[in-house]
Amino acid sequence: MELTAEQQAAIDAERAATATTRRATVPALEDILYQPLAVLDHGFVRVVDYLGDDRAVVQAARVSYGAGTRRVQDDAGLIGYLMRHRHTTPFEMCEIKYHVKLPIFVARQWIRHRTASVNEISGRYSILDKEYYLPAPEHLAAQSSANRQGRGEALSGAETARVLSLLRDDAERCYADYEEMLNQDRYGTVIDDTRSGLARELARMNLTLATYTQWYWKIDLHNLLHFLSLRADPHAQYEIRAYAEVMMDTVARWVPVTFAAFGEHRMGGLHLSAKALDVVKRLVAGEPVSESASGLGRREWRELMQALGRAP
Repeated sequence: MELTAEQQAAIDAERAATATTRRATVPALEDILYQPLAVLDHGFVRVVDYLGDDRAVVQAARVSYGAGTRRVQDDAGLIGYLMRHRHTTPFEMCEIKYHVKLPIFVARQWIRHRTASVNEISGRYSILDKEYYLPAPEHLAAQSSANRQGRGEALSGAETARVLSLLRDDAERCYADYEEMLNQDRYGTVIDDTRSGLARELARMNLTLATYTQWYWKIDLHNLLHFLSLRADPHAQYEIRAYAEVMMDTVARWVPVTFAAFGEHRMGGLHLSAKALDVVKRLVAGEPVSESASGLGRREWRELMQALGRAP
């Protein structure tokens, strides 16, 4: 991730400014406020604003004036109860705003989460930067034979070099054609003053999905945790998972008690269907249960056995 001198100066100015407030602030999150946290080769995540903290969750649940004589462990117990029983509205009282720079193909997957407010840079008004994502060699893999939306074995060295060359050459050529159609380079300098450039809203069609875009993304804590439960999961695509893992750290700084409950009951827990729960009860009672006698489908049976440490 590289920043221009102008971008770094703007970030430094944001981080140097301070304000006096009666609102709740979180020192651990303030420490990284506005700071770009690198993701992939050119991407980043920045926390640019937030509202509330763990106490806001507790106060919303109790509808109280303040902490009063409650102890921290009481608050942790309540947050754990809320998380465990999926009482979600108290978590909606906290919000956070991110500035994210990400490849377009990741953004199109990300935008499936429709519970956030989003404002993306517009290729109709701006010339997009010449930055595109190239995977690290270890992340280039063949299509999985067992999972239609996942990766299988890593490519060989020769195959990896060929794919990287194709990706790089395509991105370079597409961006050069983009500038040619605009009749402007990425800095807005006219290339040939004897001709007109194509409208930006049309020229952008040529760019690859690996091109980086940027947006501001504001979301409440409940829906953020739902996003992270899916996108930080080992089954998620690596590229969006890389962003989710960085964001997990920001949440741990922001609402540590809620984050601990999230790890305990959501990321580290397991939701069982009625049939799966019946299988667990039978196993606890000492009854041998086979896949054919479980009443579960093959995939659910496999997932349950893996979760119970009985993977075939």
